[in-house]
Amino acid sequence: MTSFAGFLILALCQAFAPRKITVKQGVDGRDIQPVFRLAGHDHVTEENIGMSSIDLTPQGATHPFERSHSIVIAAPPEAVFDYVTNPHSWPEWLPSSHEIDCADRPMAFGDTFHEHWSTRTGPVGLDWLVIACERPRLWIGLTHMSAVGPIVVQYDCAIVDGGTRFTRTVRNPARPKEASAEIMARIDAEAELGLGNIRRRVG
Repeated sequence: MTSFAGFLILALCQAFAPRKITVKQGVDGRDIQPVFRLAGHDHVTEENIGMSSIDLTPQGATHPFERSHSIVIAAPPEAVFDYVTNPHSWPEWLPSSHEIDCADRPMAFGDTFHEHWSTRTGPVGLDWLVIACERPRLWIGLTHMSAVGPIVVQYDCAIVDGGTRFTRTVRNPARPKEASAEIMARIDAEAELGLGNIRRRVG
């Protein structure tokens, strides 16, 4: 099992609650794909492959972290969804996102891409996988950073008076250290700035 597949399975276990997850493995033993339920759907991307079950329990104490921010944008959900789910837009509205390596289009279920991100201690490369996509309602991306573990980012778009309510939720389901008040304040400030940038560009 590759390290990426390993953290993906662990993140799914921790982010979406099951202690037991079914894994589909190619007959050559190289391709390992988690099978999980999200929003009432079974996501399976390969057929004619064997099945096995593994039991994963987080090791050591963790401090799950979640932060959500919303804004109403005067645009239809499709316009908002297609903008925010195209990672090439991220450097336009997120100050810490600097460069994206992928096709210039919205990312769909199963797509992967690389992001050049900045932290207070220096640049970080993030490898992302889209684990849910229901246009124009829901999008979830998963990545990993050594300092905080798995990172799950969720975008929700809902029709409301005045346009679309866009909600961005960030989760660290297995954060090794509790987030300080200073960290939460920085996350909130960047999120509010980012949502305002989205409204100016899309609304």
